Amino acid sequence: MEIITIQYAELHQLIKNKITKAGLLEEHAEKVADNLAYADASAIHSHGAVRVEYYSERIAKGGITHRPDFRFEQTGTSTGVFHGDNGVGHAAADYAMDEAIRLAKETGIGVVGISRMSHSGVLAPFVERAAQNDLVGISVCQSDPMAVPFGGSEPFFGTNPIAFAAPVLDKAPIIFDMATTVQAWGKVLDARAKNQQIPDTWAVDVDGNPTTDPHQVNALLPIAGPKGYGLMLMVDILSGSMLGLPFGKHVTSMYEDLSAGRELGQLHIVIDPAKFTDVNTFKKNLAQMTEELNSQKPQEGFKQVLYPGQRANGTRKNSMENGIPVVREIYDYLVSDDVHYNNYDHGNAFASKK
Repeated sequence: MEIITIQYAELHQLIKNKITKAGLLEEHAEKVADNLAYADASAIHSHGAVRVEYYSERIAKGGITHRPDFRFEQTGTSTGVFHGDNGVGHAAADYAMDEAIRLAKETGIGVVGISRMSHSGVLAPFVERAAQNDLVGISVCQSDPMAVPFGGSEPFFGTNPIAFAAPVLDKAPIIFDMATTVQAWGKVLDARAKNQQIPDTWAVDVDGNPTTDPHQVNALLPIAGPKGYGLMLMVDILSGSMLGLPFGKHVTSMYEDLSAGRELGQLHIVIDPAKFTDVNTFKKNLAQMTEELNSQKPQEGFKQVLYPGQRANGTRKNSMENGIPVVREIYDYLVSDDVHYNNYDHGNAFASKK
């Protein structure tokens, strides 16, 4: 497998070009490129350019609305629903975060659900925007069933990620963005693209046995057993059932029918710390927290204790200066004239053809 290095601006433009050619509005394609390039620049390659062909195929086949009727409905003083019309999730989630930030600044908290959207990619950029506005951001979203519940043998819930961000005085914000499975499905997809094995703690095969072969994955495992199981259930309720959307095993598959909308849900919660304490004191305290974490004596095998988001922020800075590694096969697709190669439609939850 050959890896090449390209500049951020080129990667962003190539992604935008392909998504636009697939049929999306340029403004929405820009949002997709922002999210995917952010992921690759942060070394979260599972949610970066590796996803472009899938998105392009779904857009081209009509499974993502080309010109969605995006609409925000304020349902209370601090609450609202952003109606996604099965438009591209990266744009829907971004516009919904605008509304959540506005509500939080006006009332102290903004809770906005996004109803009937497509996959929205990595969640970190959405909550990071809240932190950049001196707010605390939380975002959760449901995904299609690919994880076994604790004690179960069949997939029921999705990877159902949780993201959090808080502002830090004179530093990059604290950010974490995690799946409630040991690893996100995108990590398995990345391993497939790179022809690499995966740890046997990530997933199980069709017989429920641990597997190191990313092509044999039939279900992912929840983090910390029953604790991860509880978290993925919580996320599904907040971002699915609370919006009147399908839950658990009834959530639509990413690959089953690329001509149909996903009908997914997501929830942003934005809180203004100034309504509870002095915001500068809050940010200063978090700065002290991060400094004390950094100064802790590390365990053997670690150079330093880092705070959540610190490594990714450093990686993005390095990527902006020195370029982003991209698999040659993915780059060749991005620069080609082809929109997609019909690789994903009618696949199972793990993108394997039935």
